[in-house]
Amino acid sequence: MEIINFTPFPALVGGMIIGLAAAMLLLSVNKIFGISGIVSCLLSLNKNDSFWRILIILGLIIGAAFGHWVFATPKVENFRSYPYLVIGSIIMGFGTRYGGGCTSGHGVCGIARLSKRSIIATLVFITTGSITVLVMRLLEIGK
Repeated sequence: MEIINFTPFPALVGGMIIGLAAAMLLLSVNKIFGISGIVSCLLSLNKNDSFWRILIILGLIIGAAFGHWVFATPKVENFRSYPYLVIGSIIMGFGTRYGGGCTSGHGVCGIARLSKRSIIATLVFITTGSITVLVMRLLEIGK
């Protein structure tokens, strides 16, 4: 089992930056910073508000690349396989649309607005994710 390097300062600063970005989007275009909603509406037939959605997606890509370059973040080495990635992504995409939002929409914006639905959704996906990690680690121990 690998030991995870706990770094609270970057997590704190990163969380504050995410919160600032969510507040800026809400104040500028009166929209919630939920990535699944931003992407799915970008792919819909309603193209009236595509410009800001495209800017958000570009900003995510450029920001992640810039952050990787500046902070030399490590490569992900615990990669299983492309079928796991594809199946997991489809399940996650379906779940976020069915549940009316993703971690950024419910966890950051919904909880900040004291939305009961978002608080419940966040508790459910954190619990489910924690159980999944626990099961996966227990399965690895037996190898």
